[in-house]
Formats: sequence, C-alpha cells, structure tokens
Amino acid sequence: MDKSRIPIVEERATIEKKVVPTGAVRITSKVAERLEMLRDELIAQTVAVERVAVDREVDTPPGIRSEGDVLIIPVVEQRLVVEKRWVVTEELHVRRREHVEVVEIPVELRSTQVSVERVEAAPQPGDAAD
Repeated sequence: MDKSRIPIVEERATIEKKVVPTGAVRITSKVAERLEMLRDELIAQTVAVERVAVDREVDTPPGIRSEGDVLIIPVVEQRLVVEKRWVVTEELHVRRREHVEVVEIPVELRSTQVSVERVEAAPQPGDAAD
C-alpha cells in the first residue's frame, strides 16, 4: 500500500483597515459685543417731622396712631399737681414722601457666535477617479 500524503490547504481571510480622511470640519467662534441700556426706577423716601403742641390731659398714655399718610407719636410727661395726670405735651407728625427717579445705565453684553464649515479632503494617491 502506497501511503501518500495529501496536503490539506486552508485559506484564511483577514481584514485590514486604514484610516482614510474623507473630510474635515472647521469650527470658528467669535465674541460679539453689543451695548444695551438698562432702565429702572429708583425710589427714595424722605420723612418730615413736625412738632405740634397739644397740652391735653389724658388718663393713660395714648398709643402711636396713623391718620392718612401721617404717623402720630404722642410725647407725654407726668406733672405733679395735687394728683398725677397724664398730659400730652406735643405730638410728632411724621409724613412720608416718595421721589421716583428713572435711571439708565449702559451695559456691555457679550455673546459667542459659532460657525461650522465642512471641508472636503484632498484625494489620496491610489484612489480611483470617478
């Protein structure tokens, strides 16, 4: 018997990859500045204190009260007569006044603007021309 050898052949497939640039992206940005006016109101309050002579006897010290836009604060003292009595010697009348002033302030605001541009790649050597 003849023993012959039969070679067994096997093929194997492999995949090779290479990076081929197909294009690029260019991103640019710039800062835009604009001047805007901010506007608002400022409110200032002032008070005027007016002393009003009263000289009125009372049984107990009166409390602070309001009449319209006037805050009334009684000022009292005790006087010795034959008996003690409360006497309102004066009242402080406090009036509020408001003053509104409009102000404008220039403010510089910034914003970023971005543009994206597609750039095609240059043909690579060995690429088939269409």
